[in-house]
Amino acid sequence: MELKRRSLLAAIGAGTAAAALSACGTGTSAGGSADGPAEGEITLLTPIYEGADGKTLLEKEILGGFRKKYPDVKVNVDYTTYDQLNEKITTGLAGGLLPDVLMMGVGWIPPFAAKKAIAELPEKFATAHDYEKRVLEPSRYDGKLYALPVVLDTRIVVYRKDHFAEAGIKKTPANWAELRAVAKQLTKDGRFGFDPFSIHLRQCWETFLFANGGQLFSADGKKVLFTDARGVEALQFFKDLIKDGSADYAKKTDLGAPTNVQTGKASMMMTSSALWKQVGEQNPELLKDDKLGAFILANRKPAMLQGGTLVTQSASSKHPAAARALVEYLATPESILGAAKQRGSVPGLKDLSDSSYVKENKFVDLSLQSMGDACSEGGTAAWMEIREKIKPTLEPAIVGSQSAKDAIAELGRLAEAAIGRM
Repeated sequence: MELKRRSLLAAIGAGTAAAALSACGTGTSAGGSADGPAEGEITLLTPIYEGADGKTLLEKEILGGFRKKYPDVKVNVDYTTYDQLNEKITTGLAGGLLPDVLMMGVGWIPPFAAKKAIAELPEKFATAHDYEKRVLEPSRYDGKLYALPVVLDTRIVVYRKDHFAEAGIKKTPANWAELRAVAKQLTKDGRFGFDPFSIHLRQCWETFLFANGGQLFSADGKKVLFTDARGVEALQFFKDLIKDGSADYAKKTDLGAPTNVQTGKASMMMTSSALWKQVGEQNPELLKDDKLGAFILANRKPAMLQGGTLVTQSASSKHPAAARALVEYLATPESILGAAKQRGSVPGLKDLSDSSYVKENKFVDLSLQSMGDACSEGGTAAWMEIREKIKPTLEPAIVGSQSAKDAIAELGRLAEAAIGRM
């Protein structure tokens, strides 16, 4: 499956998508005007609203409200997963059958906007609600608005307060030197001090890169910037933790399984804001006894990776007014709050900062308070190809003998080649 997806991505990157788009109208709507009446049958492709609860939330509550407002629009829902989302979009793009409304990840807008696969949205949408500063940045390409945020997911460090107290540690690490020392101090009796690896390696390395003052790409997305010392140091830090014995790549946990911090096998871990909801369901006693805390990773600067799910509109929809109406509706505070609660995610609206959901979820609250330190992945039209190469290129440096410098240099060459093909 991975090989098939990579092959498809390569084909899309090499020009297949452009040919497909040419066949279906170079991004111009196939019928009607986005400013006309909202009517017709449209399809929504989504990787969120998982499970029976998510389906009920979307189809009964959210789309129920949409149907009342737009009775002449019928919405069909195509559920998928984030692992399969890119393949579904690129396959639909190549076949001229792109869903009318699409949900996609942070970093995905520039690649699909550059290919004219998605439609520009009215700028007035950016001020329709009180968005947290910067959360609309990943929704733009070339200064134009192409998407709206539905939910945000952040990467923070969660730690066991009881482990810190037992070790006499009174404050959270303020930089990598302190983080490494604390991780070594907490490693004992079969417990390791820090688990940075139970999130995707790409997102983990990016968080450390940003905290080290680094960047992925230049502002125009055409130059690779992560190959300098800051990118190498970020990867080397993982190797140093493993050398110390305070981190173990083989002991990372699977998504949804009780994490090493929950089981007490690790004292700190890099994780997402959604962990609060998971702990509440699997180990509520940890929250009741106030045994979990969280902080933002810092070295040269504090940095919190901010991903999430955006909603956008196909440029080739036959019912652009209906599609635009659904995009706007899915980004309302009511729709956002429901999706955030279901996933344990961060709502990106100041309108919701004082909601009971935010105040009761300490990881979400910390994320919103730290939004000024947020950084996001992507930033180049070649991102969909580059993102697939980060983990397999960096992993040999962590599990094998390859140096951090060589792994980063190889990733830089692959990224430059991908950008060169745009």
